[in-house]
Amino acid sequence: MGSFSIWHLFIVLAVVLLLFGGRGKISQIMGDFAKGINAFKKGLKEDDKKVDEAENAKVIEQDKATS
Repeated sequence: MGSFSIWHLFIVLAVVLLLFGGRGKISQIMGDFAKGINAFKKGLKEDDKKVDEAENAKVIEQDKATS
């Protein structure tokens, strides 16, 4: 009952190679996922820079108006 035949081992090996092989779908999906995360982080940094620039512009305008 607990032993595997050679066919079981071939099937398991085929599934493992398919999923985790060098050109497997999962490796491509994880690579795309990592690229998406990096793009998201880059977008957040750019938004922070835009907010900082807008705040600095407001402070400069207020300083000009008060002087």
